[in-house]
Amino acid sequence: MTSPANFLQEEQMDFKRERPGNAVLLFNGKDVKNWHQRDGQPAVWRVEDEVMTVTKGDILTDETFADAFIHLEFRTPDMPDATGQGKGNSGVYVQARYEIQVLDSYGINIPGKGDCGAIYNQYAPLVNACKPPMEWQSYDIIFRAARVDESGEVLEQARMTVFQNGLMIHNNVILQGPTGGARDMKVGETGPLLLQDHGNPVQYRNVWMAPLPLKGSDTYEPR
Repeated sequence: MTSPANFLQEEQMDFKRERPGNAVLLFNGKDVKNWHQRDGQPAVWRVEDEVMTVTKGDILTDETFADAFIHLEFRTPDMPDATGQGKGNSGVYVQARYEIQVLDSYGINIPGKGDCGAIYNQYAPLVNACKPPMEWQSYDIIFRAARVDESGEVLEQARMTVFQNGLMIHNNVILQGPTGGARDMKVGETGPLLLQDHGNPVQYRNVWMAPLPLKGSDTYEPR
């Protein structure tokens, strides 16, 4: 039987995760035709060898979602002379509202609310799960969208569980609302995945999303 520690070590190596049958492929490895910029113009990020590189402007998927399981892989550049937010910076915005930071935070003993894996300015990651720059890393995100009533009043804030490289860095945290840089505050509506241009050539690959049902059945019918 595999121990929990060994399982996590194995999962850390499994960056090229296969997507399930119900998943929506958000990046086809060939182009960014199903992505657009914040102003609605076509995305213009460079794509080579099934990898897209941040080049100009934030990009958003045409696809939108509510509750979802999201997988993506990223690689930060090696910028040894850079520091802080200038060191391999990008961001993954779930529903274009809630940012999970992408940054070269390798080797930081106690990561903070602006380091890699943080839900930006809301929650620091539980542990520093970062690999060194130029190595592929993964985010697996379990997202539960905010619940609102008919008037749009928030009944329950969104929740998020995040694994980085197979290690849990957020455990079902209750989000405090959209983070800085969010596209909008309409948390009761579906939204796209947004990848941020922060001026650094961060790379992404194997980006997909599997929609999750909003709730299970209220009845049980034995067979």
